[in-house]
Amino acid sequence: MIIQTMEWILLVMALCKVVLAYPTVDVPLNSPPLVRVQPRHVHLALGESPKSLSVTWSTVNKTGESIALLYVDGKEEQFKGAAKQFVDGGEKHLSQWIHKVVLSNLKSSHTYRYRVGSHLGWSDVFEMRTLPSGENWSPRLALFGDMGNENAVSLPLIQREVGEGVYDAIIHVGDMAYDMADKNGVRGDIFMDQIEPIASMVPYMTCPGNHEWHYNFSNYKARFNMPGDNRNMFFSFDIGPVHFVSISTEFYYFLNYGLKPVIAQYTWLEKDLASVDRSKHPWIVIFGHRPMYCTNNDRDDCTKFETRTRTGLPLINMWGLEKLLMDYGVDLAVWAHEHSYERLLPTFNRTVVPSPDMLQPYSDPSAPVHITTGSAGCREKHDDFGPSHPDWSAFRSTDYGYTRLQVANATHIRVQQVSAEKDGEVIDDIWLVQHNHGPFKLNIVNNEF
Repeated sequence: MIIQTMEWILLVMALCKVVLAYPTVDVPLNSPPLVRVQPRHVHLALGESPKSLSVTWSTVNKTGESIALLYVDGKEEQFKGAAKQFVDGGEKHLSQWIHKVVLSNLKSSHTYRYRVGSHLGWSDVFEMRTLPSGENWSPRLALFGDMGNENAVSLPLIQREVGEGVYDAIIHVGDMAYDMADKNGVRGDIFMDQIEPIASMVPYMTCPGNHEWHYNFSNYKARFNMPGDNRNMFFSFDIGPVHFVSISTEFYYFLNYGLKPVIAQYTWLEKDLASVDRSKHPWIVIFGHRPMYCTNNDRDDCTKFETRTRTGLPLINMWGLEKLLMDYGVDLAVWAHEHSYERLLPTFNRTVVPSPDMLQPYSDPSAPVHITTGSAGCREKHDDFGPSHPDWSAFRSTDYGYTRLQVANATHIRVQQVSAEKDGEVIDDIWLVQHNHGPFKLNIVNNEF
């Protein structure tokens, strides 16, 4: 028995010597662990020029380099950018480095493979397809708001559809992760991992919601790089025949951060809308988090008669946005915040504005059409509707889901609502038709024609 035990001991010692005989890597003592310099949270956004995209990612440690490698036609092309340190405002003050690289002079309608990182570590290889050039093509987008880290019911369906090439871009209409600042920003990190399968393939365009408010929206401003935004949280971009406008409704509610953002955004928005060449971009679609109208049974601002974003700040009634939408002929307004879906008839001043054909209200409408799509899924679950049903509310649903926007041409847009609870079934489907793009001319006094 003793002899057998000794044999086993000698065998184990021999194996240990074999293992130790393998060469080791000479790692400098001050080198950070590889896992902390590995790229994560990779996501795309449209660039400031038509042939560009920006790619953003994060590393925990400083890497000294921000590089994107683009693979096309058997060749590798290198783009360099920069990184900024972001320190979360929570009690642990966790920090990370946010990297941004602009990919320029891209070919239109072209599939690229790419990866990001530095000499300390590289991401997986991702695939993306650039948008067609010009205005005469038919963009397809998914739009939704209020998607959290928990209960993100719509996310698997959207991930599959993006992988199938269904969409050219994504628009997240505010409220992300619930909340990105939660647990010292770790919930935000996990959420960025969750959306990477989508956002690494198509541009992931955003606006802030009320759940991004922490530390003056610092997580939102740091993690997302939108074209021409410059941390202002309002910007615009063009996709095909559509001019999209992203605004922050939160300026009207977080006045503790100052009044200047309200005024600056209003001034910018009027100039932006006035500058749109409707011969090139006939459609104008605006999106922001809090809706001007809703019929939910909570106590949110849109359940009241005078919504701040619609009529202006209380008492002074200044910088309201609804009249701007009328004056510049905004075709479609997309909101979220309410954890439900609601489609309005063409509406102004809480009144249905009749179209030329009363039986076809979305054919050449004379006022903006409002959509609320805040039911992507989060830990706060659904928002139910109240018993009253104003005539301006045409369709509503509490199903978890998201909105599809298909721009057929200069005169036709299709809007569909997809139910995630019904395994992708389309539960609402309309065609918005407009042959006369431009300002809506209508005088309404005291809510009457």
